[in-house]
Amino acid sequence: MKTMLKSVLLASAVAFAAPALAQDALNLPNLSYRTGPFATSGIPLADGQADYLTMLNERDGGLNGLKLNGEECETGYNTEKGVECYEKTKGTSLVTQPWSTGITLQVLPKAAVDKRAIFAAGYGFSAMQDGATFPWAFNPPSSYWDGASILLQAISDGNLENLKGKKIALLHLDHPYGKEPIPLLEEYAKKYGFTFLPIPVGLKEMQNQSAQWLQIRREKPDFVLMWGWGAMNGGALTEAAKTGYPMNQFLGIWWSGHDADMKLVGEKGKGYRAVSFSFPNSESKVMKDVKQLVVDAGKSKAQPGEMEEVFYQRGIVLSAILVEAATEAQKHFSTKALDAEQFRWGLENVKFTPERIKEIGLDGMVVPFSTSCSNHTGHGGAWIIEWDGAKFNKTSDKIWEADRATIDALAAVKAKEYADANKPWTTQTCQ
Repeated sequence: MKTMLKSVLLASAVAFAAPALAQDALNLPNLSYRTGPFATSGIPLADGQADYLTMLNERDGGLNGLKLNGEECETGYNTEKGVECYEKTKGTSLVTQPWSTGITLQVLPKAAVDKRAIFAAGYGFSAMQDGATFPWAFNPPSSYWDGASILLQAISDGNLENLKGKKIALLHLDHPYGKEPIPLLEEYAKKYGFTFLPIPVGLKEMQNQSAQWLQIRREKPDFVLMWGWGAMNGGALTEAAKTGYPMNQFLGIWWSGHDADMKLVGEKGKGYRAVSFSFPNSESKVMKDVKQLVVDAGKSKAQPGEMEEVFYQRGIVLSAILVEAATEAQKHFSTKALDAEQFRWGLENVKFTPERIKEIGLDGMVVPFSTSCSNHTGHGGAWIIEWDGAKFNKTSDKIWEADRATIDALAAVKAKEYADANKPWTTQTCQ
């Protein structure tokens, strides 16, 4: 009896310890990867995310008196390690950030049971836009299918009918991330009469893509779209420059628009374009505060020059979205200390209007978007950015919007397929 009583008291103490910990900080853990073949991409994103939270802690004392904790758990972009990090951090977290489509797919059913929101900003399973089917998953401000749709619009001068008879290659990482746009591109190929040619790049081939580029030279596609990441981007750009493939016919998704990759080819990469939902603005209020309170104060891991680049400032934007979700939840529930369900509500009610973006201090750094119960992506669209040999520039201030009719129809099919394959699956009703 004494042993049992001691166990019950210990269990009670642990049960009360977790909420107590939640009172001290808002825990927004990051399943980051600063090591491995994708580290060149993962590091600046993680630095930007961490520095934004540090800036708010230094400038404002956190959020309404609670510190913002962005503890990192290193995954190396490995799915198995990512699941381990999810299990390790879920106990006291308000959200999980998988930072890999593969990890996202693995924790998607777990998070629904554990009631922990997944924040997969601009990545993950595109059908997660369906908030009714995926109450605990979010991928704002734009999905991979949004990005694929916009890329096709960019190469067709805004009229997909112009693609008839063309040949479009998809050079993609042979991983769930790289395969994500394939269903939509196949749908478009049937609808608009172009030839779609997927060209996979294995994890061991990322830095030696001679076979893939031999196929590109042989097939002579009118355009090559890149769904690359980390070392794959640099390998592809180097091969394109070496083989003389026209850079103005080579475009990438937002994770293939990284300054460090482009600097490997420099002037030879001039004309390469990418779709992007974020853009650097070092003159914004947020960036000035980050520089003064974090970088210049020696509280950042960022390397010199990194904070002016696309990926670092995208990390800033993504942490800002998380903090905005927490802000909305605190106001709605009249509490500072949030639980995971309240934070989930916050992610469902982010309103990044142009006015709110300016108020936060993110002028020009992110496309406007809003989430809701039924819309967990926001579909903010994206800019087209172009490499000038030294840096990326917006081709114009135009924010391109995706083809909602085709994407929404495909999302409805894929969401139902997922829910049916994972029964019993919990959904929600949205008005």
